[in-house]
Amino acid sequence: MLNDKKQPKVVIIGGGTGLPVLLRGLKKHPVDITAIVTVADDGGSSGRLREDMDIPAPGDIRNVLAALSDVEPLVEQMFQHRFQSKNELSGHSLGNLILAAMTSLTGDFVHAIQEMSKFLNVRGKVLPAANQSVVLHAEMNDGTIVTGESKIPFSGKKIKKVFLSPQQIKPLSETLQEIKQADLIVIGPGSLYTSILPNLLVPGLGEEVGRSKAKKVYICNLMTQAGETLDYSASDHIKAIYDHMGNAYIDRILVNNEEIPSEIQRRYQAEYAKPVMYDVESLKRMGLEIIQERIFSYEGNVIRHDTKKVADLLYNMLINETKSHIVP
Repeated sequence: MLNDKKQPKVVIIGGGTGLPVLLRGLKKHPVDITAIVTVADDGGSSGRLREDMDIPAPGDIRNVLAALSDVEPLVEQMFQHRFQSKNELSGHSLGNLILAAMTSLTGDFVHAIQEMSKFLNVRGKVLPAANQSVVLHAEMNDGTIVTGESKIPFSGKKIKKVFLSPQQIKPLSETLQEIKQADLIVIGPGSLYTSILPNLLVPGLGEEVGRSKAKKVYICNLMTQAGETLDYSASDHIKAIYDHMGNAYIDRILVNNEEIPSEIQRRYQAEYAKPVMYDVESLKRMGLEIIQERIFSYEGNVIRHDTKKVADLLYNMLINETKSHIVP
């Protein structure tokens, strides 16, 4: 329960490109934000540092820190700078290197994130789903196993389920506490099998989300993703989460209800991506409250969730959930 001095608390679970887009809008509202971020990435700079230093993948954490930062634009640009050279620095992000260096100095990845949060004047709290290196695997419909987050979408096969290794993965006690104290829990947006589920599959974390009395809202992706969610409807996304969790605990789903312009759709055809169909009747049968809005924006060739619109919708949900405990 909130007292008069506390802001409403939202916990957002995800990774990839979708989470930072959402956070840039949400940080402008008077809310207490905790972002729980996947560390299963094994590609590019993150993968190299993870392998060389045996640390959790820093890339998604870096992007979330930048999104929640309140510093001069040049400082954020520097943190996000990716080296383009012909030596060992090539492809590395400065922020990834700083997080790796801070982990070496402090001996702890979470401590490194905390120190970088101070430096970047981060508005909110950023926590990794696990404080150790984890590997994502996918069992495909034909029974084969694909190992590695970066390889799974390119297997050319349909995913049956994903799972993590090693077997002994412990969630942070702080993460569990944040979930317990949440007034609203947001899942997504992000790649279903490689950004969302790797968080919920950390032993104890997904279960704590299920136990929480807070409303849980899933922000549905705008487009399907070849190699992960080809031809998936909105209810297929929810069903995949339920199948992995063994528990139907999502209360609401936020879907886009305005047709995406045909010229934008044509640009995505080469990726075998198309707008996610929001199958209202199936969602209703699952007991979900459906929130339908125009929630997309686009710049150039890329379509994204409209950060301001989605943030405003979530803030209104928070107010409705906690209005009797918030000072006007």
